[in-house]
Amino acid sequence: MAASAGDLSQDFFLTGVGGQILDNGQLLMLSLDNTTGGSGFESMNTYLFGRFDMDIKLVPGNSAGTVTTFYLSSQGSHHDEIDFEFLGNLSGEPYTVHTNVFSQGIGGREMQFQLWFDPTLDFHTYTFIWNSEQIIFMVDNIPIREFKNRESEGLSYPNKQPMTIYSSLWDGEEWATRGGAIKTNWTEAPFKTFYKNFNGNACLVSSSGVSSCDSKTSTSSLSWQSQQLNSKSRRYLRWVQKHYMIYNYCTDHKRFSNGFPRECRRSKSH
Repeated sequence: MAASAGDLSQDFFLTGVGGQILDNGQLLMLSLDNTTGGSGFESMNTYLFGRFDMDIKLVPGNSAGTVTTFYLSSQGSHHDEIDFEFLGNLSGEPYTVHTNVFSQGIGGREMQFQLWFDPTLDFHTYTFIWNSEQIIFMVDNIPIREFKNRESEGLSYPNKQPMTIYSSLWDGEEWATRGGAIKTNWTEAPFKTFYKNFNGNACLVSSSGVSSCDSKTSTSSLSWQSQQLNSKSRRYLRWVQKHYMIYNYCTDHKRFSNGFPRECRRSKSH
């Protein structure tokens, strides 16, 4: 059930060119230059619900044009996906943390934040909590976004397709920094992102589709299954969204001039 190890090579394999697993598996590095086309990694397991924590230290300096991702995704045209994307910046400017949720192949549910610290100076913990009731995005255990399951209101929710963990570092200069206005400065390459301390307390799904959580399991080890935001966490959420949220698709009148998506309307239950 718990897919976590100090040795990252036990949980992930590298994809692309330029990634390395270092320090006897304690550290993973992704690298990008103008010849490699980026690098990434993928989990060896697939999951249906869980809590996933990863410590990440982002590309420092002039990282404009670079995109670092950490996300869960299933396969196919009707895939589900839960995203963290970190959009690089010019030196001295804040990173943009881009979040999104796809269900049955439909995304477009973007919220963007700037952080209250420099994410390039040290490692910080980025977390997905994904259960049957909601998805919670967290940074250093502080919630920044909550996406509720509102299937009872006829809205789709990612709860049927097992997902794999992915991460990548790639060149997104065509859109990433100020909508593509700032291009990647390759004289700053190689760009590097570092990862450590993965913890995946989750339900593993076998190749035959059997979930490890189908068997009798200690509920104490799966507290994330019923985890919701308490009053203190909601105060943190309001604080982040008031001071650090820079884009919310549910308030983008220009984009949705004919009416906001149904999930933007206040839930009957919340």
